[in-house]
Amino acid sequence: IVSGLSPGRLIVAVDGFTAAGKTCFGHELSAAVRRLGRPTLRASMDDFKNPWSDAREKGYDRLSGEGYYRNAYDFVSARDLLLSPARQGDSGKVVLCAHDPLTGEDHRDKVVVAPTDAVLIVDSVFAFRPEYNPYWDYRIWLDVDPKLSLTRGISRDTGTEGIEAATQLHQSRYHPAEVIYVAEVNPRTIADVTIDNTDFANPRFLHTPPAADPPQDLG
Repeated sequence: IVSGLSPGRLIVAVDGFTAAGKTCFGHELSAAVRRLGRPTLRASMDDFKNPWSDAREKGYDRLSGEGYYRNAYDFVSARDLLLSPARQGDSGKVVLCAHDPLTGEDHRDKVVVAPTDAVLIVDSVFAFRPEYNPYWDYRIWLDVDPKLSLTRGISRDTGTEGIEAATQLHQSRYHPAEVIYVAEVNPRTIADVTIDNTDFANPRFLHTPPAADPPQDLG
C-alpha cells in the first residue's frame, strides 16, 4: 500500500501509545518497503524534542502530563528540518535527528539528502497533532489497550530508571499526556489504517480505508 501511493517522496507516520511497538514496526515497515525497491529513511519525533536545558532556563513544565504534551516537542525543528524538506517537490535535504534525547547533543547540522522516490517513516506519540498532521501521506495507528501500554512502558524503563521512577514516569507524565491527546485529537479517527499490536508477533488489521480489502503487506 505505502509504496503504491506515489512514485515520488512519501512521508508515513506510525503513531500509538507508549510501548505500542512503534519503533520496531517502523523498522519492519522500512525493510518491507526496501524489498519493493524503494529507498527509505527513518526518524523518530523523540529526536525532535526541546532540550531539557530549555525547560530549566525558561522555566516551563515538562514533568506533568499536561506539561509533557504541551512543551516537550520541538514542532518548529521537526517541521523545518525534517517534514517540510522531505515532501514531494521540496529539496530533500533533511535532518533525521535534531537533539539526541539522551545526551542533548545538537545534530541539526547533520543533513542527508532523501532520493526523489524515498519513503520517510516517522514514529512518534502524538503524531497526528495538528502541528504534524498536514505533512503525512499515510497515517498508521498501532492500537493497544491503555493499561497494557502502561504496563509495558513501566517494564521497559525499569531497567534504566528503577521500578519506582519508571512507575512515576509513566503514571504521572506519559499516560496523562496520552489521555489529553486522545481527548483533543481522537487519533483513531484520523488514521488511514489501524492495527491491533497487542501481540507484537501477530499484528491484526482493525481498520483500512473504505472499499479496500485488508492489506496483506503494508509495504
